Amino acid sequence: MSNYWNKEMECAELYEMRALQSFRLSKTVKRVYENVPIYRQRMDEAGVSPDDIRCVEDLAKLPFTYKQDLRDTYPYGMFAVPMDEVVRLHASSGTTGKQIVVGYTQNDLDIWAECCARALTAAGATNKDFMHVSYGYGLFTGGLGLHGGAEKVGMTVIPVSTGNTKRQINIIKDFGSTVICCTPSYALYLAETMEEEGIKKEDIKLKAGLFGAEPWTEEMRKDIENRLGLKALDIYGLTEIIGPGVAFECEEQTGMHINEDNFIVETIDPDTGEVLPEGEEGELVFTCITKEAFPLIRYRTRDIGVLSREKCSCGRTLVKMLKPRGRSDDMLIIRGVNVFPSQIESVLLSLGDTAPFYQIIVDRVHNTDTFEVKIELTEAMFSDTMKNISETEAKIKAAIESTLGISPKITLVEPKSLPRVEGKAVRVIDKRKLH
Repeated sequence: MSNYWNKEMECAELYEMRALQSFRLSKTVKRVYENVPIYRQRMDEAGVSPDDIRCVEDLAKLPFTYKQDLRDTYPYGMFAVPMDEVVRLHASSGTTGKQIVVGYTQNDLDIWAECCARALTAAGATNKDFMHVSYGYGLFTGGLGLHGGAEKVGMTVIPVSTGNTKRQINIIKDFGSTVICCTPSYALYLAETMEEEGIKKEDIKLKAGLFGAEPWTEEMRKDIENRLGLKALDIYGLTEIIGPGVAFECEEQTGMHINEDNFIVETIDPDTGEVLPEGEEGELVFTCITKEAFPLIRYRTRDIGVLSREKCSCGRTLVKMLKPRGRSDDMLIIRGVNVFPSQIESVLLSLGDTAPFYQIIVDRVHNTDTFEVKIELTEAMFSDTMKNISETEAKIKAAIESTLGISPKITLVEPKSLPRVEGKAVRVIDKRKLH
């Protein structure tokens, strides 16, 4: 028997959900038209008025919203309420440009907690459980998002945040943690450290984990489950939409249910923008229909995925999305961190110690991401001493780690040894098998 947090919404008939979505969509579009200049301008340019949007089928009349729009209106230009109604801010990790700032009213935080409560309940959590939160707290949405959901369920929350792995393991053991949330790669690191410390999975009480913020395979899921003795479930979210809890796996583990009463999802052809039928692979596009402070309309996520309305044996009728199969832009997610090649290029160019030719090589070894940057030496440096070359490697490594928050392996290679191509250079070799 499946557990539901909000059975009425999670198991609603499609016609009921469509009616609710249509009502909420028309209200939201009217509100953003009146309060967000960029939406009013875009709609006017497209010849669309709020009165034209009466139902979900009318959504395609509206223009798309892009991440660049959020940068162009930094920090508060897309907020739909006055700042005195905003009770919290979060932000994405910035690239070389400005970071994305999002805001929440108290009602937005309640909706977010509701979404995460559904995800936790679908994982089998109840108010008897101890929730170990190993996502980062702060401007990142992961920690506080799941924290709010766990409190709503009535769980005992242990807000550990990231780092200090041996201490985390002691807390899991001593505090009796039964549910954990973190990135899947960190879950494996916990398992590896436990094994090194001689702690067996039978020594801990974990029964379920909600893992997200980076792509992961079914093989990785099995490895986590075998080594930690829990059920590993996927959770999906974007800072821009709300944070974790946009979609969540149930115990069937056959795709993530999208909280459709709060978010309308479409799949589009990333090249033409044409809306695709459910079941066809395309770019996921989300529209927020309950958020007050920061409601995005037709936001292009760049995530490539598939939607399915096949009946789920858990009883939920919410549309499901399969794990995203990559991105339509060049962003990499390495150990849960968003990495853009342009960030690395910017670091190398600012240091000016090497030739401007580099290659980023990402792989997955024993279910952990490896991250190497190969950089060409100049002719002058190639004849330099080993000591100077080692110092340069260390300097570049420190600069990239400072920018990205994760540490790469730096390999300095001889001049003209990296491939040259006409046109766009192939900067990234991603060897991970994430299909």
